[in-house]
Amino acid sequence: MTDTLFQLPAIPVVPVLNEAAGYPVGRIFCVGRNYAAHAAEMGVEVDREAPFYFTKSPANMVLSGAQVPYPPGTDNFHYEMELALAIGVPLFQATAEQARAAIYGFGCALDMTRRDLQIRERNKQRPWSLGKDVENGTVLAPLTRASDWTASAERRIYLTVNGETRQDATLAELIWSLEEILCHLSQFYHLRPGDVILTGTPAGVGPVVAGDVIEGGIDGLQSIFMAVKGDGDT
Repeated sequence: MTDTLFQLPAIPVVPVLNEAAGYPVGRIFCVGRNYAAHAAEMGVEVDREAPFYFTKSPANMVLSGAQVPYPPGTDNFHYEMELALAIGVPLFQATAEQARAAIYGFGCALDMTRRDLQIRERNKQRPWSLGKDVENGTVLAPLTRASDWTASAERRIYLTVNGETRQDATLAELIWSLEEILCHLSQFYHLRPGDVILTGTPAGVGPVVAGDVIEGGIDGLQSIFMAVKGDGDT
């Protein structure tokens, strides 16, 4: 093996409930505008012909419980509460049945966003990377195996900031189902173990400031927690 000039960050690993081993994260795909009410609050319409995606770097991921610095280059740092699914077997050009069988587990996730930069780039018809692929901007809670949890429509998805409810919906509001997302995405990528897909956020997104505490949950899954560092925090 050829020696390397320097060491890259370690592959992030997400704990799995009731498992000794963790789930290593290789890629993160995110579904945009998958709740109609959220699309409306962002001033855009939902494209109902097909889902669309953006990606986030695993190197920018942190685990639930993190204290995250307020990121540079923005004064409009937003939370987005999401259901994450983790792939357990290779998946390509999948049927709905294959898609369901490929899901290893589920978890709560936060897609933190420099909203001002996202909107600026969106208005210029440019990629959203500056707005979305933020250092410490993907937060994942421990996973629950798919055999122990189902993404039924009545599951509540919610988020609070400093104890005040900001997002409150159910998975029934998803425009594209989990199977539809995986069937579509697998037409373009050979999905594989280590791939995590964030499935979209409901309405109620908004900004946080230094010192805020974010907590979120989805019925039956391990809840998620993040604090935004204030001045003097270490």
